[in-house]
Amino acid sequence: MRVLLVDNDVQAVTTTQRALKSTGAVLEHVETGEEAFQLAKRYDYDALVMDLILPDTDGYEVIRRLRWSSVGVPILVLSSLTRPQAKVKAFSLGADDFLARPFDDAELGARIQALVRRSKGLSHSRIGLGSTVLDMDSNIVTVHGKTVHLTEKEYRILELLFLRSGSIVAKESFLNHLYGGNDEPDIKIIDVFVCKLRRKLSQAGAGDVITTVWGRGYIVRDVGAATHALGRAMPPDLSSQGVALV
Repeated sequence: MRVLLVDNDVQAVTTTQRALKSTGAVLEHVETGEEAFQLAKRYDYDALVMDLILPDTDGYEVIRRLRWSSVGVPILVLSSLTRPQAKVKAFSLGADDFLARPFDDAELGARIQALVRRSKGLSHSRIGLGSTVLDMDSNIVTVHGKTVHLTEKEYRILELLFLRSGSIVAKESFLNHLYGGNDEPDIKIIDVFVCKLRRKLSQAGAGDVITTVWGRGYIVRDVGAATHALGRAMPPDLSSQGVALV
């Protein structure tokens, strides 16, 4: 799960980062609305968490511009403005959730995870492909009910593949998902990660879950399983691609 945090209050940022990192989120932080707008247009974030009071504009304007530009990233407003009018205005402009400060860390984490699941068309926190099950709440992968011990990078790669099941994921997308444009290594590192991930899944009895599409990237699919559409990054018809929710 990749989250963009938009806030310029140092103390508030520290508190929010702590809460979001406890969910296993890959977190990026910017201080201005313009930075948030440009990044959200360019990159595929799973969620945007934003204060309403920003140094260059207000959060309402950022929400309006994003929705006007057809950027569908789920937006959670995190603000000390608690009056009903503030919430109504945020929702009317296109925000998906609103949480007032001070907040409980666990509640913020739960709201973000629920928001991301809904945006992907998932009503549950677990995605199953054959014998392999990925739990997005606990960041645990099991095969035939037994835990497969993955590194953080390996888990993030599998998470992205599962969320985009039935679609080819380019190596550049993996780099962006793992590093967010910061100090990205050579793209060949993705092949290394996938190779190790495949080996672990195979040893656990999952078979060859990940398929290489030469010159384009990787894909996972489970032919014959029940399918659910997985949100804005997915093609419109996934009815034959086989994603089972468990």
